[in-house]
Amino acid sequence: MEHYTMNLTLKVWRQKSKKDKGSFETYSVSDISSEMSFLEMIDVLNERLVTEGKEPIAFDHDCREGICGMCSMYINGRPHGPWEGTTTCQLHMRAFKDGDTIVVEPWRANAFPVIKDLVVDRGAFDRIIQAGGYISVNTGNAVDANAIPIEKDKADTAFAAAACIGCGACVAACKNSSALLFLSAKVSHLALLPQGNPERKSRVTSMIAQMDKEGFGSCTSTGACEAVCPKEISITNIARLNAEYGRAGLTTDK
Repeated sequence: MEHYTMNLTLKVWRQKSKKDKGSFETYSVSDISSEMSFLEMIDVLNERLVTEGKEPIAFDHDCREGICGMCSMYINGRPHGPWEGTTTCQLHMRAFKDGDTIVVEPWRANAFPVIKDLVVDRGAFDRIIQAGGYISVNTGNAVDANAIPIEKDKADTAFAAAACIGCGACVAACKNSSALLFLSAKVSHLALLPQGNPERKSRVTSMIAQMDKEGFGSCTSTGACEAVCPKEISITNIARLNAEYGRAGLTTDK
């Protein structure tokens, strides 16, 4: 793959705190390698800003391996940037061309208030997970993988749902800031496995109640969430969530 360097213009959202009114600031960066990751490019800019005695751009990151979901940036109108099935930390600068202008924003959702610059508070997701509670079944000691027979299609579907990293791209892409793709992935993962059966009904009702309390919007099935999900979570999980919620409402035992 050909390696090249480029000069870019960045328009980055700067906001001191959730109480302050933010605005875009424009920066020029030069000699950016096409093989840099997007976060490494921000690192280069931040090093320059620090050298100049200016405040560096605050952004969230941890693993930089597409696992933690913290590198949430809205890049040129798309969560995580132009590549499909990719987190921001996995996005490389070869996705852009010399002379490009790149607009970088935080997630835009009432349930994800901006903490500073590109960092948002995604504690709402944590509280939804917390509302789901724990699995109470006594599993005892670790058993062989084949000791609990699970149909392969269910195991595969549960595994695909469990791939959700809770980054919030689905919320950022949705015109209503719906969290249903995230929630449906979490509910599907446990609903499809025998370990999730004891709290199956109370889990889905509690998590949906918490989601509504957090102020996320409703789903209108446009599919924008699935299109930008870095782990390509399927919206068929939303249909499963609706079925689980309906089933829980029609029965009294929890």
